[in-house]
Parts: sequence; C-alpha cells; structure tokens
Amino acid sequence: MAIRNIREIGDSVLNKPCKEVTEVTPRIRELIDDMIETMYDANGVGLAAPQVGVLKRIVVIDCTGEDLLVMINPKIIETSGEQTGGEGCLSVPGKSGIVTRPNYVKAVAYDENMNLYEVEGTELLARAICHELDHLDGHLYVEKVEGELMDVAQEEEDWEE
Repeated sequence: MAIRNIREIGDSVLNKPCKEVTEVTPRIRELIDDMIETMYDANGVGLAAPQVGVLKRIVVIDCTGEDLLVMINPKIIETSGEQTGGEGCLSVPGKSGIVTRPNYVKAVAYDENMNLYEVEGTELLARAICHELDHLDGHLYVEKVEGELMDVAQEEEDWEE
C-alpha cells in the first residue's frame, strides 16, 4: 500500500466523469488499498478515486473509524429529508462551507469482490455518500456551498470564543 497525492481544486481530473469498473483487477485492488491508506493518513471521512487522479467509479468512506465502506460503481437509489451543515474536502484543503444534502440516503454498490450490496445512512454517512458520489461525476462540494467558503482556521477560532 502507498499514500497517493491528493489532487486539489483546479486540477482538471476532478471535473471529469469517471468510468465504471467492470472487474476488480490486481491494479484496482491496489488502488482501493492505497485510497484507504491515503484517506486515513489525511484524516478524511471519504475519498473518491478521481481525488488520487484515477477516473474510476470507486469511493471509500469511514465515518466512525470502525466501519469502512468500499463502494464500486455506487448509485444512490433513495433519499429523504434534509440536513444543512458544514462540509469540507481533502481536495479543497483549509476550507469549509455550508451545504444542504439529504438526511437519509440508500445506495447500492459493489464491494471489492464485486458483490452487490445496499447501504443506508443518515446524517454524516448520508452526507459522505452524497459528497463522494458527486466526485465520480466531476463535481466538488464548492458548487453547492451556501454563502462563502470559510477558512477552517478562522472557523475554529470563531468556536473558541
């Protein structure tokens, strides 16, 4: 496994739609392992393949530090409710913004063995699924931000008062 460079806003790869994965090859397994290691190293909640420069429909998500999801060719099949809150991205370092997303999400995806499964999530997991799947279609959360992007350091200072 290796830590890969995370592409940042302005890199054209982040604005391109990704291709479906048709089989899990040794290269795809290595990519997934590297994505997991890269996400944990960067203290992220999720990471999509285009964020490490690979245009494949793969995301990894871990909101708790204990429940890793590997999602290949994921699709959201149901949403409900609404939540508005702060959101950041490893590809937009040092910034955050207010984004409204569904509060409940149901998605289907393949695992690393190409077994189809369904996952349901609320709150942070729902937000993470929506956020990461946006990456697969070439979109960043900054397109959905309500108001201005904030510096993370400034936001933390505001909370210390």
